Amino acid sequence: MQQDKHPDYHPVVFRDRTAGYAFLTRSTATSGERIEWDDGETYPVVDVEISSESHPFYTGKARTVDSEGRVARFERRYGGS
Repeated sequence: MQQDKHPDYHPVVFRDRTAGYAFLTRSTATSGERIEWDDGETYPVVDVEISSESHPFYTGKARTVDSEGRVARFERRYGGS
């Protein structure tokens, strides 16, 4: 691997403020804000708008689209057979 060609890959905490959820992983993302983690170390923290804890698909709060009503409306409008 060539030196000084790749970005710095380090531990970072990603925090979802809406769900109150945070997780530690490795990333090239940087931040000026730091947080103390459970292990006593301080890590850069990146705030995200949505994560698996607050996303409607993963929480089971997703809306279902009324596809049957759409098909019937299309057939009425355009004379489906």
